Amino acid sequence: MDFSLSEEQLMIQEAAKDFAQNQLLPGVIERDEKQQFPKELIKEMGNLGFLGMMVSSKYNGSDLDTLSYVIALEELSKIDASAAVIASVNNSLVCWGLEMYGSETQKEKYLKPLASGKKLGAFCLSEPEAGSDATSQKTTAIDKGDHYIVNGTKNWITNGNSADIYLVIAQTDKEKGHKGINVVIVEKGIPGFEIGPKENKLGIRASDTHSLLFNDVIIPKENRIGDDGFGFKFAMKTLAGGRIGIAAQALGIAAGAYELALKYSKQRKAFGTEISNHQAIAFKLADMHTQIEAARHLVYKAAWDKDQGNNYDLSSAIAKLHASQVAMDVSIEAIQIHGGNGYVKDYHVERFMRDAKITQIYEGTSEIQKIVISRKILKN
Repeated sequence: MDFSLSEEQLMIQEAAKDFAQNQLLPGVIERDEKQQFPKELIKEMGNLGFLGMMVSSKYNGSDLDTLSYVIALEELSKIDASAAVIASVNNSLVCWGLEMYGSETQKEKYLKPLASGKKLGAFCLSEPEAGSDATSQKTTAIDKGDHYIVNGTKNWITNGNSADIYLVIAQTDKEKGHKGINVVIVEKGIPGFEIGPKENKLGIRASDTHSLLFNDVIIPKENRIGDDGFGFKFAMKTLAGGRIGIAAQALGIAAGAYELALKYSKQRKAFGTEISNHQAIAFKLADMHTQIEAARHLVYKAAWDKDQGNNYDLSSAIAKLHASQVAMDVSIEAIQIHGGNGYVKDYHVERFMRDAKITQIYEGTSEIQKIVISRKILKN
């Protein structure tokens, strides 16, 4: 197997690294503390092509492969996981689904501004009583002939207040179960659609997470994506790709924490020498590096499967399960290596640990990944 990156992929990696170091890093601690959405930085990410990376140039996208997308997300996440998840949602959960399953009219109207970064998207699946169990949708989209009337509540929505375009999963025919679910496109500002309170989160605090309220929202039929009853299948197919993005985010969090710990261990002295010379620290660094390398191979393999047209349900679940655990393990050890300094914000590593935890929860918890993996392997 060829493990080398192409010249184009190396250029993308360098561009993402340069943007992260020079644009994201300077205010990252303040944005975390104040829960400030990086509006201007996200606009710049759009200008650089980071918000529609896998979208065809026909629809204002960057026309890149999944591996290039993963490489860029890893570099962004090494510095700011909040900015990375904003990009991940727009790329994986919104743009990809629209390009793959949307009508030509929908692509012209919605995908083009989303891929270029002129507008931002949100994916609305989770509800107060329907998180991991996505079939238990309480939000309804009642068929009224030429339109739907949407009622209900969505929560934990990334880009909840900052998005312009929302893909909303809702139940149209409860009798049909998951085959009675649809996905509709909702524009911000439409009557009856309200943004709920902002969540005060442990991590990824610069990304805005809100509940959304729908009260007799009228959505034209042409805003439904796919055939009637396609909504649940749309969500599952979209989330499979989204897990690759979150796995890349987790990988970047782990790598960012490791790089800081490695640098610190070469500078900090104890007992007359740099702490990296003490076996206890050196072995920690060895374990961290090994875990990250294993995670990177799994994440890249999932991206490769998607690019090759292979079924990537299994590889994306494995990548997310492992990379998210590595993000937690490595960030905790990074704090330990920093000692007391690791417990304060100025050294960044405590933020990496807080950001890491959500990668084990959103876009399918680690427990859900194990269900996906076990079902796949038990079929063989």
